[in-house]
Amino acid sequence: MLIYGKQPVQYVLHHHASSVKTLFLAKEIDKKEYARLMRMDIELKRIPPEAAQKLSRNGNHQGFLAEVAEPQARQIREIAQMPFVVVLCGITDVGNIGALMRSAYALGVDGVVVTGLKSLPLEPVMRSSTGVLMDLPFAIEHNLYDVMTELKNGGHTLYGAVMDGEDVRSMRFEPKRALLLGSEGEGLSARAVRRLDRGVTIRMEHDFDSLNVSAAGAILIDRMRDE
Repeated sequence: MLIYGKQPVQYVLHHHASSVKTLFLAKEIDKKEYARLMRMDIELKRIPPEAAQKLSRNGNHQGFLAEVAEPQARQIREIAQMPFVVVLCGITDVGNIGALMRSAYALGVDGVVVTGLKSLPLEPVMRSSTGVLMDLPFAIEHNLYDVMTELKNGGHTLYGAVMDGEDVRSMRFEPKRALLLGSEGEGLSARAVRRLDRGVTIRMEHDFDSLNVSAAGAILIDRMRDE
């Protein structure tokens, strides 16, 4: 799997160097940094900018590209044992998925379940999450309702982001909890909402439609984490 961009590549180098198969450099770097990289057990290749553009398919590689081992998805049964779980329900934009994974990891979520997709595009999600997909346990399950059942059986209270939910600022949350975040355009389905234990929302100070799902998710996660 190829990742590129200075931040995701540097994150993987610092935290998961053993997963890096080949590091491609398409720019000059500090001599001390280059010497440090040479001492690592990593194949290091200098390539011209044209080759980097081709490898990254004209992406913003910033001179750093790496071939890394793919992070492995977990079984839903394993995720269902974790205290704080976030479920992405039909979210398809890889930028939003990556941003939510990054926020989830930074704010203490134990595991993420991606539903509504047959497969997760790992390369762009790795880039948009700045590499945290290597550390954040995740599962990929197509059927949301099976996931909800698995989490309920695991003892989770199911909270879902809905427009008419309770103000998240005034709520107390159960120790074992799952936050469901709906798709960018449609939100959570009516069937999913009926199966929630409680709906949560972010009260707006001004007459405004809604926040982007990645921004709303970060706020809700922060409010729901352990005090």
